[in-house]
Order: sequence, then C-alpha cells, then structure tokens
Amino acid sequence: MKKKKNGKKKVVVASTILVAIVVAICFLFVPLFGGLKFGLDLQGGFEVLYKAESIDGSKMTSSKLTATYKTLSKRIDSLGVSEPEIILEGNDRIRVKLAGVKDPEEARSQLSTVATLSFRDSSDKLLMSSDVLSSGGAKIGQDASGNPAVSLSVKDKDKFYEVTKAISETDDKLIVIWLDYEDGDSYQAEGAKCGTSGSRCLSAATVSQGFASDVIIQGNFTQEEVSNLVDLINSGSLPSKLVEISSNTVGASFGVDTLSTTLTAGIIGVLLIMLLLMIIYHFSGFISSVSMMIYAFLVFLVFWLVGGVLTLPGIAALVLGVGMAVDSNVIMFSRIRDELHKGKSLKTAFLNGSSASLSSIVDANLTTLIVAIIMFIFGESSIKGFATMLIITVLVTMFTMVFITRMLMKLFVNSNFFDDKTNLFINVKKENIPDVSKNEEVKVKAFANTNFFKHKNIAICLSLTIIIVGAVMFAFKGFNLSIDYRAGTNVAISTENKISDKALKSDFKELKYDISEITRSSGEVDVRIDKALDGEEVKVVNKYFEDKYQAKVNIGVVSNVVKQELIKNAILSVLIALIGIILYVSIRFKFSYAIGGVVALVHDVLIIFAMFALTRLEVSTMFIAAVLAIIGYSINDTIVSFDRIRENLHGKDYKKLTYDKFEEICNESIRQTFTRTIYTTVTTLIPVITLLVLGSRGIFTFNMAMLFGLIAGTYSSIFIATIIFMAIEKKSLGKEQKKKKEYKDDLEEKQVKGINC
Repeated sequence: MKKKKNGKKKVVVASTILVAIVVAICFLFVPLFGGLKFGLDLQGGFEVLYKAESIDGSKMTSSKLTATYKTLSKRIDSLGVSEPEIILEGNDRIRVKLAGVKDPEEARSQLSTVATLSFRDSSDKLLMSSDVLSSGGAKIGQDASGNPAVSLSVKDKDKFYEVTKAISETDDKLIVIWLDYEDGDSYQAEGAKCGTSGSRCLSAATVSQGFASDVIIQGNFTQEEVSNLVDLINSGSLPSKLVEISSNTVGASFGVDTLSTTLTAGIIGVLLIMLLLMIIYHFSGFISSVSMMIYAFLVFLVFWLVGGVLTLPGIAALVLGVGMAVDSNVIMFSRIRDELHKGKSLKTAFLNGSSASLSSIVDANLTTLIVAIIMFIFGESSIKGFATMLIITVLVTMFTMVFITRMLMKLFVNSNFFDDKTNLFINVKKENIPDVSKNEEVKVKAFANTNFFKHKNIAICLSLTIIIVGAVMFAFKGFNLSIDYRAGTNVAISTENKISDKALKSDFKELKYDISEITRSSGEVDVRIDKALDGEEVKVVNKYFEDKYQAKVNIGVVSNVVKQELIKNAILSVLIALIGIILYVSIRFKFSYAIGGVVALVHDVLIIFAMFALTRLEVSTMFIAAVLAIIGYSINDTIVSFDRIRENLHGKDYKKLTYDKFEEICNESIRQTFTRTIYTTVTTLIPVITLLVLGSRGIFTFNMAMLFGLIAGTYSSIFIATIIFMAIEKKSLGKEQKKKKEYKDDLEEKQVKGINC
C-alpha cells in the first residue's frame, strides 16, 4: 500500500514537471518566434547576386572582394534595412539579401549604381583606380577661392607620384577624375560640362609636376552637391565593378501570405503527428509530444542564437525535421515494446530498449548530418538555408529525443505507477506479456507469417519499369527545368482578378517580351521568359501587373553564369553525399551493407527523377534539396533495418550458416522493424502532405519530391538494400569470417545514474 502511495506521489511530481515544461514553452515561444529574423521570401524584399570584376582588367583578389563587401555594407546602411545579408560566394561573387526593404527597386537602384572613381588622361586612358585612395578618405573641403570642394586622401603616394609626374610631361598636362566611367564616355565630348552637376566627369586638373599629396576635386559645386559626392565616393571607392547575374524580387504581401500559409500547414502537421503518437503509444506518445515541443523550441532558440534567417526552405526543413526526429522516439518505443513482449518488467524493458536503440538512432542521425553538411557546402542561397536548419534539427534531435525523452520517461517508469499499466503507458496489453516464470513464449509477433522476400522479383521489376518509363519520357521531353537550371526570368503573379493566357500573352507582348511557358497552380500564374531581365526591366514588369491587376508579384532572374554553377553544384553534392554515405556505413557496418544502402539510395534518386519526368513537375534548386534530404532519410531508414540484421547475425557461424537460414534471419529482422518503418514513414509523410495541401506553392515541388522519395525510400530499404546485401553476403556463407575488431563502448549506451539507471 505504501509503495502504491509513493508511486502516485512520484507520478504527481513527474506530471507537474511535464506540465511546467509545456506552460514554460508556450509562454516563451511567442516572444522567441517574434525575435527571429525572416527571409525575404517570408516578408518581401529582394535578393541579388553580383559578379565583381576589376575595373582595370586585373585579376579579382580577395582583398578587392573584401573591399567591395565593406563598401556594399556602407551603402546598405543608408537604406535603413535592419537585417541585411551580404554573403561572399567563391572568388568573385557577392549575394545581397534585403528582407523587408520598403522599396526594393530603390534599393536595387542604389546598389547597382555603386560609385567607382577612376583617374584618366584626356584621351580617356585609365591611369589609376580608386585603390590608390584611402578607404573613406573623401571629406568636405574648400578650393583656393573658398568654394565647396572634395578633399581626397591618397593612400598609395608612390603610385600617385609616378602617374602625376608622367601626366606633367604630356602636352595638355590634364588628369581627369571620373565617377562611374562607362565605355563611350569621353572627356572631349564632356568639354565644359566636366565638373558640373549631372556630369560623371568630376574634375579636369592641370598637373605641372609629379606630387604625392592629397587631392582637391573642385568645380561649380554647391555645398549639398559636395556632401552627396563625398558620400558617393566613400561608399563607392571600389577597385571593382558589380555585374548583376541573378535576382529575386518578392512583394511584401506575397511574403506575408507565404509565411501565414506555411506556418498554418506546419502547425497542423505537427498537431496531427502528436495525435498519432498518443493513439499508437498512449502515455509515452504524450511524453514524445512534449519532447517535440521542447525540440521545436530549442531549434528556434539555437537558430536565434546563431543569428539565422528563417526562410521558406528553413520552415520546410524544420517540419521535415519534426517527422524525422519522431523516428528516434519510435525506434526506442518499438524496442521497449519488444522487451515487454519478451516478458520483461517495465523498468527492465525501458533500460534494455533505450540501450538497444541508441546505436540505430546515432547512425541514422549522423548519416542525415553528413548530407546536410554537404548541402551547406555546395548549395546556394535557399539550399544553404535549408541545410542550416537541417543541421540544427539533427543536433537538437540527438539531444532532445534521446536525452530529454528518456529522462522524462524514466521519471514515470521509476514511479512504479505504470508497472501493471503497460497498456496505458506504451500500448502493450497485460495479457500479451508472457510470464517467463511459467516458461511462456512470446505471444505477439508482428507480421509473423510474412515473407518479405517472396515477391522480390516483382518488386524489382516494378522499380525497373518506373525508372525505364521515366528514362524514355526524359529522352523524348527532358525535364521541366525551372529558371534555376535553364536561365531566364520567372514572373509569379497572384491576383483575385482572372487573367487568361491570351491576356497574359498580350500583356507581355505590350512589354516587348516573348513568353516561353505559362503554368497555373492554386490561384497563382507563373510566366516564364527566356531573357534574364535587368533591374530596370524588373521594375517595369512589377509595376505593370501591380497597377493593371492589383497583383502580388514575385520575379526571379537567373543568368547563364549562375545556371552553369547551379548544375555543377547539384551534380557534385549528390555524388559526394553518396560517397560520404558509403564511407560511413562501411566503417560502422561492413562494405556489403554500404553497397546495399547506396544501391537503394541510387534507386530512390532515380525513382524521384523518373516521377518528375513523368509528371512534368518543375525541377528547381529546391528539388535538389529534396533529393539530398531523401538520401539522408532513406539511409536513415535502411540503417535501422541493417542494425537489426547485424544484431541478429551477431555470434552466428558463417561457416555453418546456410543461405536459407541466412535469408530467414534477414526476413525476421525486417519483420521486427517493419512496424517502426511504417510508423516513421507515416509521421514524416503527415507534415509533407499538410504542406502540399495547405502550404506555400514555393515549396510545392520540394514536397512532391519528398512524397515520391519517402515512398521509394521505405520500399527500397526492404526490397532493394536488403536484397543487395544478401546477394553480396551469399558468397561469404560457408567460409571462415575475418573477425572485426570490437570496441567495448562501440555506441552502446553507458549507464548514467539519474538518466537511464
């Protein structure tokens, strides 16, 4: 009686802790979410990718690129954008993201007209670029007559002396200072206009001798003109010029709508997962749901601490991460239920189950982490956002779903309150637990009579048929490539007014552009133009549709330069991800497991590509993100099956093992993990489907790729990976096996007082 009373007391304490956690998260979550930075796809703004080129034709150096970066930072500060992103990409590219900017076109104009100072002779030959000047060295000054002028501080006095001395020996002795000199500009044409307002020719000074001192730019300037000129020179004293090679403009209302629909879809998806967990695992499902809340809170907290910018792909990674994180709990719960079905007490089942599941959980998450890191290294803007969130979700999963869930479960297990209430605790009926003292055998064996390999040939033929038909479709029609991979401009128009294809063609004809393709989905029209529009053209198109149809417009531009880079990175990232998986699985398991796993991954990738060829869905950068995510997810699923096969083969004498017995061990392993596989697939599919039905169109192709990939990945972990593994291992049966060195703590759970014992 006393024990029972103490049990109830412990349950009350544990329940109070659980409720306190839920209340604290609900209380803190709103201000935390409000403190996050949102990307331009969620609040409007624009993104532009520049190629930096040296104005004197010399090689672009890291110091010049850094100087350009700093100059852009100064320019952006004057725009009043609170959270700008300026990212250096490679040796000569700078990506600028201005989320929430009130006037994207004004910002674009200011950035694209960054002032570049140059010194030329009267024949317009370049003598010196602005790198001879001190950074920020322009100041308001006066000429000899006391009129407003610009004072420039010279940094490279030797170079300046050399040039001015050479000029002093010419016939006209003129050195001309230009701001944003362009091909076709001429001092002879400017003549008397040089030094006046509106002329890019700032000054034409007579040089009588070489000198190494500061410079005065004088002319008929007003005080205001001098002040503006100083600002221009200080923000534009660049040794490089910027060439726009891609851009994306998102209307503010367009972004807000995207955020609203995506968050709604994500919340509904997560709530459905919680409900499903509680139906399947009862009270343990509730504990897992609380862990999910902690998980989501910690993900946002870490994201906020590292200064991350939440984007549409980032939300997709978060919601996907929820489904994958639940997998860690499902693996552990399945193991605990297996132990209970063997006749173990709840406390013993919890200890054994949590310990046995650790290896699978670690391996599954580390393989996903490998893929996420590869995505981050090789991905461009939106892919990096997806990868950043995925990396955070994996790391938080390892902490939350392994450590926190176990700690919470342990509080209730140790209360002894659920000792005879296993059905309430984890959905295992008391009558299904054998009494080992009476030598009762296991009463529940899921899929006991199922032979998963009976129809393996049919399964393989089905896969080959889909892949071959997809390949034929690709050969005749190719993929429906987005502008990411074929260059050009995509104009997304969202309006309550109905616009027919004929009207759109007429509109774009009026704008003097030829439409290559029109697609419609969920009240939004996508118009594709093969030409990559420049900043002024984007402004004109945007204003045209806003004025005529009161439309929300999102315009993306990709040049051929960017297209080639994206294609190269897409191929590289997929290949390196596959190599990384082979190496990891070979080290943790055996090479035969790695080959089986990678063949299954290649199968999954081919199925996704085949389905996109057949359905004519758009292949974009987010499609590649989905392919990489499936590579991480699919190997996650396969590893759980492989881990059980390895466990069941442990200690078996290969020399005496027949193929029939070997196949039965593999079959039994699949039976033991199949329930978990189904539950994991369903919990991951739920958020994907809710995002498909309710989410933003911006991640529609991502979610479709995930849908195809999840189904293919579940199927391949059984019918492809395991069959390939069995075919390779068949050659080893009847032979002496080389013993693999075993490590005492090889990912086996250590007993830590207060956590798992």
